[in-house]
Amino acid sequence: MSRIDGRFAELKQSARAGLVTYLTCGDPDPATFSALLAKLPGAGADLIEVGMPFSDPMADGPSIQAAGLRALKAGMTLAGTLALVRGFRAQDKTTPIVLMGYYNPIHRYGVPKFLAEAKAAGIDGLIVVDLPPEHDDELCLPARDAEIDFVRLATPTTDDERLPAVLNNISGFLYYVAIAGITGTHSAAIDGVAEAVARLKRHTTLPVAVGFGIKTPQQAAEIARIADAAVVGSALVDKLAANIGKPGLVDAVLADVNALAQGVRGARP
Repeated sequence: MSRIDGRFAELKQSARAGLVTYLTCGDPDPATFSALLAKLPGAGADLIEVGMPFSDPMADGPSIQAAGLRALKAGMTLAGTLALVRGFRAQDKTTPIVLMGYYNPIHRYGVPKFLAEAKAAGIDGLIVVDLPPEHDDELCLPARDAEIDFVRLATPTTDDERLPAVLNNISGFLYYVAIAGITGTHSAAIDGVAEAVARLKRHTTLPVAVGFGIKTPQQAAEIARIADAAVVGSALVDKLAANIGKPGLVDAVLADVNALAQGVRGARP
């Protein structure tokens, strides 16, 4: 059983949803990010998405775009991302880590080399937003062979005709994008999300995590009542950005993670 499978099994046994946090690797600098990453599980993150900085993040809004630029300016690379996760994994053997980003840096790095090093570093899953199912042989299938989960996005425009292709070959969980558009721009209507999650669960036994547009503990709790996990990214990136240069940056972000976790954990009676 993979770490991702094991974590969702634990959550199901506990009759609660999980909190998935996202931060861009190396933002605002490698040392600060590493300190944050180490403390996320203790603050309440059940799974962690680590963004791979990229200069052209087409699916991301201004907050995560700016985070990627800060990380790149601070010298973060894909090799550096793997190194920071390797350091985290040396101390934390159980919290699932999913790398999220775009295919170009992986392609340039070399898929076989990337997968071998990712596996050795303790990466559990990949979300590569610009690789559709028609290109599964590029990365999805090799990742599966390397025993790394490949997580795909479903969106409000993914209809029943397209959904089987989206679900084919993936593992770990399905990530439902609750809004049409880029990250961090507006919030989703909960009724529409509930209907979408119910439809997805008729097609797959994989856990369904919901992200994009979740900013507050109250919104996270609403998602936690209907999905297997709530994903929060832009709101945490914004809190980090607002505290750059201040001594309490790490604690400020962790406080928000803790509040979100409290919302998620208290969502179900």
